[in-house]
Amino acid sequence: MPIFTDQCGRSISVAHSPQRIVSLVPSQTELLYDLGLGDRVAGITKFCIHPNEWFRTKTRIGGTKTIKIDTIHQLQPDLIIANKEENVKEQVEELAIRYPVWVSDVNNLDDALEMITDIGKITSTHEKAEETVQAIRNNFEALAANLPTGQAGSRLQTCLPDRQAPDSACYLIWKKPYITVGGDTFINNMLQYAGFTNIFAHLNRYPEITISQLQTLNPRLLLLSSEPYPFQQKHIDELQPQLPDTRIVLVDGEVFSWYGSRLLKAPSYFTELGKQISDS
Repeated sequence: MPIFTDQCGRSISVAHSPQRIVSLVPSQTELLYDLGLGDRVAGITKFCIHPNEWFRTKTRIGGTKTIKIDTIHQLQPDLIIANKEENVKEQVEELAIRYPVWVSDVNNLDDALEMITDIGKITSTHEKAEETVQAIRNNFEALAANLPTGQAGSRLQTCLPDRQAPDSACYLIWKKPYITVGGDTFINNMLQYAGFTNIFAHLNRYPEITISQLQTLNPRLLLLSSEPYPFQQKHIDELQPQLPDTRIVLVDGEVFSWYGSRLLKAPSYFTELGKQISDS
């Protein structure tokens, strides 16, 4: 059987064109759908809401961090696709004793494109995967060319040397306590491409922060994500009096954090978001 190396450096042996795939990651489940795998996906998590037809019909194997091992045993998968950050290490290791488990580790756009390419190879959908990767590259290159003055993220500065410094921003993913994103996360990388400077980029992963910190740093923008915490207008209303000089905006968390084929939609969303902020 072919041997593949995952993004954590683990080598796994997988049968050619696996027919009973279990996905433990929502963004990668959507990718499997867009690669045309259809009936070859046997199980998904309860958070794999895209596509809706799979969410309604596929066997659910629990949450990303609360996997139902017994349900997976019943499915007898010939490939499990997981993620280093989104899944629990001990659960992945338990599954790997009996099944081939390919683990992604995605912290930036380049990692995401590598993941898409690798999954295409391991599932024998490499041509469709390469088409997807090239389309994503093209869309992000167009984003770099079309960002208005002052909206070029630091990853794009080499392409647009005459641009002004990007907008300072804080991106919240949770409430009680407030949790933001550090500089070593995929979301931070997307913030850069969208034209924002993360005021907490000097921190790692997902640090807790306070309103007093935000008041001191006084970012131009506070971005409230739709997931994992479902921020709404009422949260803007709560925060705005405490941060009168900061523009607070609700943003689509899937676009900023899903690193599969949803990346095809990210550049156009970032462009529209930039226009929304600039026009207000």
